[in-house]
Amino acid sequence: MDTGSPHEVGPDGTQGTVEAAGDEPVWIALPPGLLKMRRLLLVVWLGLIALAAGLLPGLLAGPAWAAFALPPLALLAWGWVMTERNWRSWRYAERADDLLISRGVLWREETVVPYGRMQLVEVTSGPVERHFGLASVQLHTAAAATDATIPGLDPAEAERLRDRLTELGEARSAGL
Repeated sequence: MDTGSPHEVGPDGTQGTVEAAGDEPVWIALPPGLLKMRRLLLVVWLGLIALAAGLLPGLLAGPAWAAFALPPLALLAWGWVMTERNWRSWRYAERADDLLISRGVLWREETVVPYGRMQLVEVTSGPVERHFGLASVQLHTAAAATDATIPGLDPAEAERLRDRLTELGEARSAGL
């Protein structure tokens, strides 16, 4: 039973409930709704491409031309697996002075955003995200290169994170 609370990602990639840790950051994984949304979009788009690539030539030029549907279907199968790997790679952690965001399958990227450098924290949710009950948190800093996004959060968690980051950002920037 999923209570909607954040989950910690263990070293083996499994998820457990968030618990206080010593000096190590507590990594929080993204909810499974993001994986569902991305997989649905993958099936819809590549399914339409496979249908168009196989059906039209098959009807117009002969049944052998329907084989053009195979590459998009193979891409769909590969994308299904890679989408999950990408989703599992996303995680974030709140520390005392900064927010960590980690992502990437082949090239791991870890972004550190100090609370005192945050200028704007936005919560956005497009129509597809709203349908799946998801929202994204985008962090803007003075340096455009350090802008960061956490996609696919539960809207309540996104708002909680926005409020906490805004509060911490105001407190840290007031001390500068």
